[in-house]
Amino acid sequence: MKKSISKMLVTLTILLPFTSCQAQINNSKTETVKVYGNCGMCKKTIEKAGNVKKVANVDWDKNTKMATITYDSLKTSKNDILKRVALVGYDNELFLSPDDTYNNLAACCQYDRAKKEAVITEKPKMEMAEKQSENTESETMQMSKTETVKTEDLKLVFDNYFEVKDALVQSDGNLTATKANELLKSLEKIKMDELKMDVHMVWMEVMKDLKADANKMAKSKAVDSQRKTFISLSKNMYSLLKTAKYEEPVYYQFCPMANEGKGANWLSKENPVKNPYYGSQMLNCGKTVETIK
Repeated sequence: MKKSISKMLVTLTILLPFTSCQAQINNSKTETVKVYGNCGMCKKTIEKAGNVKKVANVDWDKNTKMATITYDSLKTSKNDILKRVALVGYDNELFLSPDDTYNNLAACCQYDRAKKEAVITEKPKMEMAEKQSENTESETMQMSKTETVKTEDLKLVFDNYFEVKDALVQSDGNLTATKANELLKSLEKIKMDELKMDVHMVWMEVMKDLKADANKMAKSKAVDSQRKTFISLSKNMYSLLKTAKYEEPVYYQFCPMANEGKGANWLSKENPVKNPYYGSQMLNCGKTVETIK
């Protein structure tokens, strides 16, 4: 009898903290999701990243790799929680952790990333909360302030790209290298964990190539080489700008003669064509194929 009572007390001791935590969360919704990890250290990091007092609770099982998340559906979402988990190094059903963050995990925490290809193709949009409690007003104001700052940082990236394009129109290799270096610096300043969710997902896909191309153009003074690199730079910049948007219309333009007759695109703030791939040789060769508003 005493043993039975002892077992019951132990069970209650284990269950009460979790039950108590759930009880504190209003408008609660519970879901189970796959989160990759290995050990107890992973469990601690995953749960710490996902938990928000009285808003979200995460309980991760290292054996099944399944996380049970309970959250206030009017204040947050599954997407928000899993994004935070990915940003500390753990791939999950919706988000892929940045490579450098994963690589900085302890050796025992570096799980098999066999699901990398499948995860990166999923691009969920944030489920915006329609209601907020009185206590979240100051947090919302701070979030808006941060978003504005990040928008300004991205604007600088786009502005520097346009300056690289203009330097190529002038066929000036030295100026192109200088402007490409400024672009690289602006790219390095972006903190992806502070980007809006949809922009964050695109940024994870293109940031390495953008930085590599900007760096390559900054180190070269040969216009022909810079123009070849500008093709891929423009392709990835288009993906980013298409999602993040710019404060005014941007024109996506195409030259059929560039890239050895295969054609190539670029972005411009002006609708009249000024070809960065040929400069004065064929300044007006090309056309606007899309206006991004």
